[in-house]
Amino acid sequence: MTIALSAGEALPSALGADEPACGDSAVLRWSRFLPATRAEGPGLRAAVWVQGCAVRCPGCFNPQLWAPRGGTVSDPALVAADWAAQAQAAGAEGVTLLGGEPFEQAGTLAIVAEAFRAAGMTVMTFSGHSYDDLRQWARVRADIARLLAATDLLCDGPYLQEHPDARRPWIGSTNQSIRALTSAYADEVRAIDESGGTDRLEVRIAPDGTVGVNGWATDAALTALLDDLGARADRPGRGIRSHTLLTDREQAR
Repeated sequence: MTIALSAGEALPSALGADEPACGDSAVLRWSRFLPATRAEGPGLRAAVWVQGCAVRCPGCFNPQLWAPRGGTVSDPALVAADWAAQAQAAGAEGVTLLGGEPFEQAGTLAIVAEAFRAAGMTVMTFSGHSYDDLRQWARVRADIARLLAATDLLCDGPYLQEHPDARRPWIGSTNQSIRALTSAYADEVRAIDESGGTDRLEVRIAPDGTVGVNGWATDAALTALLDDLGARADRPGRGIRSHTLLTDREQAR
């Protein structure tokens, strides 16, 4: 089954139209993992930010993750088992895969997704590519087909900063879609279609003062929020205290 939620505005863009390159099937290059967050999809979820994105949408919330180098390189099977165990211990209901562009490492992320599925959890995946393109490529790309098959909730399409979406959660522009690929989140997608939703922004401040941010906010809201708060770090370390804050989009509701 597929239930798609889109604002229905057809916006021309060449972003995300090129087929993603096949990633290294032996290693996963990732930037950050959280065992529990309420800012990256429905409910309490783990989240994995992968390193590398060739789509490179202007105004992207995570441009530091565009570069194909950097981050941490891991055996996907080993890290998947560890992450799933941490997520379960934290009480998470699933994992969200984002970045970066998950479908540039579709094969290795499929291993991660399947590990969470095997542990009884759900999978949400973000992509700067359209669902139609992903399905087309999946006909000849087993890695893309495998990650799609392991995804319950898909947010697809490039971010177009000139067309902001202030009604729906998790995504940033009106061209993007929220799709229930299985029945797991079909009710949530229908509810968003009827009444919209709200975004959350989490700020995690480490004892050394560095700041980690996840969720979604406009550049202006983020700048105002973090002014004089501390040095921002892409991957905060351990011993972090977490605060869930309302973005300007949620405050306006």
